[in-house]
Amino acid sequence: MSINLENKCRRYQTKFSFGATSAIITNLGIITGLDTLSDPKLSIIAGMLVVALADNIADSFGIHIYQESECIDNKEIWFSTLSNFFTRIFVSLTFIILVSVLPINLAVPYSIGWGLALLAIMSYAIAKNRKVNPYSEIFKHIIIAIFVIILSHFIGRYIISQFKIVI
Repeated sequence: MSINLENKCRRYQTKFSFGATSAIITNLGIITGLDTLSDPKLSIIAGMLVVALADNIADSFGIHIYQESECIDNKEIWFSTLSNFFTRIFVSLTFIILVSVLPINLAVPYSIGWGLALLAIMSYAIAKNRKVNPYSEIFKHIIIAIFVIILSHFIGRYIISQFKIVI
């Protein structure tokens, strides 16, 4: 009985962790990739809103179709779809608020700190549930996020420098 309940709790945890991780990494990529534009706040917020809706719907729909193909119970399919969607919306809104209210020179590092903190907390909780070393899990996940942040920053700078119009 307790093993069945534990597996059920893990299944529900995965519904939220996928959406949260996706939102954290995607928003950090947008923030650090577009922070050197001439009007970064507007561009970053617009990019995050588009991703929070369009990419979120695409991911949620993909999860929905995938789970249907796996013959998973209809109730669980809808729970997965909606929990992914609303988790991503909520996490994305926290980044949008940070970028909206802070000057861009503070919004970028605060967003990075916020995203890494969320990722660390989530990684810790999942690792404890899996009964593995939480600090090694946090370290692995933070390294991946930092890689995405650095890569996004340099790709954003390169693309922006290639398409700047000189007047």
